[in-house]
Amino acid sequence: MNKTKSRLSIKEIAKLSNVSVATVSRVINNNGRFSKETQDRVLSIINEYGYTTNMAAKSLRMSKSKTVGLIVTTLDNEFFSKLILEIEKYFFEQNYSVLICNTSQNQEKEMAYFRSLDAKLVDGIICISGFEEIPHHVMTRDIPIVCIDRKPKDHHNAYYVESNHYSGGYLATQELIKQGCQRIAIISKDKSISVYKQRLDGYHQALLDYGLPICPELEITLKDSHPNGEGAKDAIHHLIKSNIPFDGVFATNDWRAYGTLIALKENHIQVPQDVKIIGFDDSYISNVSYPSLSTIRQNIPALATTASGLLLRLMEGKNQEEIQRHHVVPIEVVRRESTKK
Repeated sequence: MNKTKSRLSIKEIAKLSNVSVATVSRVINNNGRFSKETQDRVLSIINEYGYTTNMAAKSLRMSKSKTVGLIVTTLDNEFFSKLILEIEKYFFEQNYSVLICNTSQNQEKEMAYFRSLDAKLVDGIICISGFEEIPHHVMTRDIPIVCIDRKPKDHHNAYYVESNHYSGGYLATQELIKQGCQRIAIISKDKSISVYKQRLDGYHQALLDYGLPICPELEITLKDSHPNGEGAKDAIHHLIKSNIPFDGVFATNDWRAYGTLIALKENHIQVPQDVKIIGFDDSYISNVSYPSLSTIRQNIPALATTASGLLLRLMEGKNQEEIQRHHVVPIEVVRRESTKK
């Protein structure tokens, strides 16, 4: 038989192996009953002719593609990048491919990616942060979706995994209070995003529990157009010029904490002697800055494994009634030089 390797069909493999097409299919998919002798004969023909499965056709036939979509708001973020690497590693070990979609915090782009992933027959989707609405209306299939740090509006029917952001906000504020701070500023982003709202709520509760006033003038919300470091730096410059006293800053990510540190240095204010700072995420910058920055560490491997395992169970058709929908991963305080007495 004079067939090129790329054009050898499963029927021709069956003929050359002297077995049925069904047996060849069972050997290829390692599914069902067949003898060791039959397996060796079929695999020998496959290796000789370099047969490869047509995955596109197989996906259409089985409505399974062994691919997962991963939607993320930005790749320009160390926390997200580490999380993506952990998720990709998990699914690679499960023989899944991962399609990474960067939305650049654009809602129209996000909806376009949902449509595209639906059309590509992905078996499941993980959404990292982003908008509260999951655009189910743009998809034609009922695709399992798991969110990380993104609490959907209809969260009672959603599957989502998050760090304990409320506890993180509380412990960050408590760390500053225990180191002697009385007037603590918070620098954050959009309060409507669940992650930042929870951190703000934790901040408020810590102030109340320690008998400190909640001061609206110390609650700074950066615009989305402001880069984290530059935005925080400008906000601290404004506080200083406005003669608003503060002796502690809780920045809701480490780059905001770093921008705060730069602004204080530029105004000849010493850290931690005059003002103490704590950030969030335990990014690279927090450990190499001078002084080093105290922060709240999220457990990235646990977030990735929990979300990926949850999605895998959903894709495998496990009983959804038995699957826990909401998972909260603990955080921890990392004390460095910026909050020392």
